[in-house]
Amino acid sequence: MKMVKSLILGSAAALVAVGGAQAADLPVKAKAVEYVKVCSLYGPGFYYIPGTDTCIKLGGYLRVDVLANTNSDHTGNTSGAGGANNRFTNGYTWRSREDLNIDTRTATEYGVVRTFFDATFSWTTDNYAGLGNGSTVYSPIGTSAAPNNAGSGNVAAGTVGVYYAFIQFAGFTIGKAVSQFSAPWANYPGNSYDGLVGGGGTITGVNQFTYTAQFGNGVSLSLSAQDQTAYYQAGVVNLGAPVTFGVPGNTNVFGISDYAGTIAPDLVAMLRVDQAWGLFQASFAAHNNHAAYYGGTELTGHPDDKWGWAGALALSIKNIPTGPGDTINLQGVYTNGATRYNIQDLAGSAGGNTIFGGTNVPGAYQSIGFGIAPDSIFVTGGQQQLITTYGFRGAYVHNWNPNWNTSIYGAWAQVNYNSTAKGYICGPAGNGVGGSLSNFFGAGSALTSCNPDYSIAQLGTQTQWTPVKNLTFSADFTYTRLDQSFAGTVAFPGSPTIGKPGAIYELKDQNTYMLLLRAQRNW
Repeated sequence: MKMVKSLILGSAAALVAVGGAQAADLPVKAKAVEYVKVCSLYGPGFYYIPGTDTCIKLGGYLRVDVLANTNSDHTGNTSGAGGANNRFTNGYTWRSREDLNIDTRTATEYGVVRTFFDATFSWTTDNYAGLGNGSTVYSPIGTSAAPNNAGSGNVAAGTVGVYYAFIQFAGFTIGKAVSQFSAPWANYPGNSYDGLVGGGGTITGVNQFTYTAQFGNGVSLSLSAQDQTAYYQAGVVNLGAPVTFGVPGNTNVFGISDYAGTIAPDLVAMLRVDQAWGLFQASFAAHNNHAAYYGGTELTGHPDDKWGWAGALALSIKNIPTGPGDTINLQGVYTNGATRYNIQDLAGSAGGNTIFGGTNVPGAYQSIGFGIAPDSIFVTGGQQQLITTYGFRGAYVHNWNPNWNTSIYGAWAQVNYNSTAKGYICGPAGNGVGGSLSNFFGAGSALTSCNPDYSIAQLGTQTQWTPVKNLTFSADFTYTRLDQSFAGTVAFPGSPTIGKPGAIYELKDQNTYMLLLRAQRNW
């Protein structure tokens, strides 16, 4: 018995050992793989981020532009080397750009939480600047006379731009997005040209805190506080400290921009009706003009703040009888001390127009046209004088067939100074003698009219061909006219950076034009 018992126990132990060895050889069950799943809640292109209930969509485009007769992409030859109309003016400018955007959305008990980010990576050719000694230096975008784009914003010898970065939740938009003041088409009622006047812009976004209420049937109301810095500051100009204002390489045209620190954001209200027939929008903005000091210290004093404002109406009519998908987009705007809501941040005339041309006046070397539109101007001991502007922009877009469309577009803006402001600039005689212009135009000037009022008119046409989905080739031609109110001749002191000599110049209206050729692949 004892022997049998030992045999049974030994056999059992052997079976356990063999079973353990076999179990060790069996494959271990792998953890389930998280596969990317399509998210159909928010339209095509969204996928669930593995392990979360958040959906993400990647998008963007690759764009190549070639532009004729301009030093910029894509605002025209209204100032700087482009406006010189000489050997410093580019026959062409080239840009290659990649855009990347990231859109995330998560459904919550309070509604959808959305984040959106958009950035661009660009390489843009620019122009050469004169050094006043017979040599030049390359002056690429984002740099200051530095070779190979090795300056501010440099990314692999190019530039990066952060356009949008915002959160949307429960009706709020918080972050950098297009201003609520702008119509949905912003700078582009039917074109690719960036520089149209006649309405709001901020295609590259502006920091804001916005609440939008939806009333149903396409009716909404947005109330917004947005950062005015840079994008909505046209200039609070101190005439007592003259410096370059639109003329490179020179001092003392009108005065110097004299902003103090930020004190109040711009306040925007926008009412929109968006329905099948089209769209109607009314926008209003209040803009605080906060100046620094008359001189270099607190002891010199300062002018009081002044609030400016802007109002705009926009109308879009869809599917008009001329063809399927044809549209008409129209917009009108009025501003007082809030110029950027008309002459927007990408308009070539935003920083002031200075365009050179030919002349038939005996004794004059060439002609020159000025157009400068700040928010306000002031003199030492005086108060801010707000600048008034008004204008419009619009376009008609016709679709020939699903692959071809053509648009005709135009814009216009008028800039007016009040009588006090004109006295500050031109002097009591209204001829530039004794006013701030006397600091700039030297002996030999013979102004027959000193009037800083001016207008900008633009007319263009664009044709697009889309041979396959998301691939478009376009050609966009734009004509711009500066109609200024100065007359006579001036002793212009010259501008070495663009090769202009000190000489007598006729004050005259000016014209310029440009052509954009573009290839773009959206993804």
